[in-house]
Amino acid sequence: MAVKIEKKIVGYALVNEEDKAKAAADAQAQKEAANKIVQLGEPLSRPDKLVGNTYKIKTPVTEHALYITINDVIMNEDTPQEHRRPFEIFINSKNMEHFQWIVALTRVMSAVFRKGGDVTFLVEELKSVFEPSGGYFKKGGKFVPSLVAEIGEVVEQHLQEIGMLKKPGLDEHQQKLVSEKKAEYLEKHAQSGEEMSAEGFPKGAQLCNKCNTKASIVMDGCLTCLNCGESKCG
Repeated sequence: MAVKIEKKIVGYALVNEEDKAKAAADAQAQKEAANKIVQLGEPLSRPDKLVGNTYKIKTPVTEHALYITINDVIMNEDTPQEHRRPFEIFINSKNMEHFQWIVALTRVMSAVFRKGGDVTFLVEELKSVFEPSGGYFKKGGKFVPSLVAEIGEVVEQHLQEIGMLKKPGLDEHQQKLVSEKKAEYLEKHAQSGEEMSAEGFPKGAQLCNKCNTKASIVMDGCLTCLNCGESKCG
């Protein structure tokens, strides 16, 4: 069938077999790339039986303790790839002051758990929430910026226990060094009658920016944390 060209020809190109083969290869590559895209499926359905842990936290901002239960679903059961992942979270307390936002928070978190994928981002999101009143210190001398942040710490602890997050900590050499530094400092200042906190750190210690514990003292010209070993020389 003849086609009449009405417009002026300003350029042309010949298509050879090599061009056709390249175009076909590009189309195939795009198709394969599209097939590699992982689509999130439907939320996991709830099994009849779940395993989980319950954590108790007592804070100075609530009259009664909070009980946080995180239930896990077992994936790839009875296979070498068997592992646990969080499925739902519940928070119970006699204190009704925070009831509404706690229920809302647990429902949203449970929905994220059931959707699948990487849920570890929740830890940093929760721990970065700050209380307008300034936060509080819990037993052990650790500073907590908010009640939400403490819930985030519980979620972090649970994810570490089931293997979704790596437990932070010092290696054997670092732990030995910190223990030696702490013993050296305490021996030097015990004779002067310097008061110690209930956690065994000097009462005048500063807050460590790494572990949020009042355990940083000036040693050998450097601000050194007797809890985690963080050291900064000014």
